[in-house]
Amino acid sequence: MDEVEVVVAHSERATLRVGDVFLKVDADQARIDAEIEAMSLAPVPTPEVLWRKPSVLATAALPGTTLGRLGGPSAGSSAAWAAAGATLRKLHDAPLPPRPGPAGPGRAGRSVVALVAELDDECEWLVTNGALPADLVTRNRQVAEAALRSWTPAFTHGDLQIAHVFVDGDEVTGIIDWSEAGQGDALYDLATFTLGHEEHLDDVIAGYGTGIDRDVIHAWWSMRSLLIVRSLIEHGFDPFAPGCEVDVLRSRM
Repeated sequence: MDEVEVVVAHSERATLRVGDVFLKVDADQARIDAEIEAMSLAPVPTPEVLWRKPSVLATAALPGTTLGRLGGPSAGSSAAWAAAGATLRKLHDAPLPPRPGPAGPGRAGRSVVALVAELDDECEWLVTNGALPADLVTRNRQVAEAALRSWTPAFTHGDLQIAHVFVDGDEVTGIIDWSEAGQGDALYDLATFTLGHEEHLDDVIAGYGTGIDRDVIHAWWSMRSLLIVRSLIEHGFDPFAPGCEVDVLRSRM
């Protein structure tokens, strides 16, 4: 009998693996609807939808393995990272999906004013509660400024963590977890994908092609990390683990 593997779990959603089937349980049915719609529109490999019922989505496992995980080494070659970059370019060049995506950073329709307010609130919390040193927060808040600019919306994944991209050899076999997909900032996707794996940014850019502003990617590394540290702590995750969000912030010093 196959074991049940908990891939990720928190108060909003959980993903389980049973053999060759992934089961996503989500408290918000609209997120499942959005995920299925995004996968049907994305011009890149995605998991096969096996069935869906209220609050549950079942998809087939993808061949190959993930490129790695945040805080861990990458098993992928330079060619695999470049192939991922080329796949992302294909996604970002596709016609825009109808949905703007959730109201998070890098989203179409999210005003710079609202993002600045959220960033300032999180920075104040991090310092006031002693979660991070003030100079570390201040420096990364300065770096994050480069992300606060106008940009042309693209078809984005929205939560393109390294663990969401599967490869077999040097070929991308699929991308999972599309619940945050919608119209957004292409460089936010690239920054999320390379977060904690700065050594592979050149490989990704080689596959992706032109139109990359490294300062903006660095800014999104700082922005995403500053915005998520408190949430990770509150949900029982460890942003202080080696190679994770706090180390990303320290690398900007």
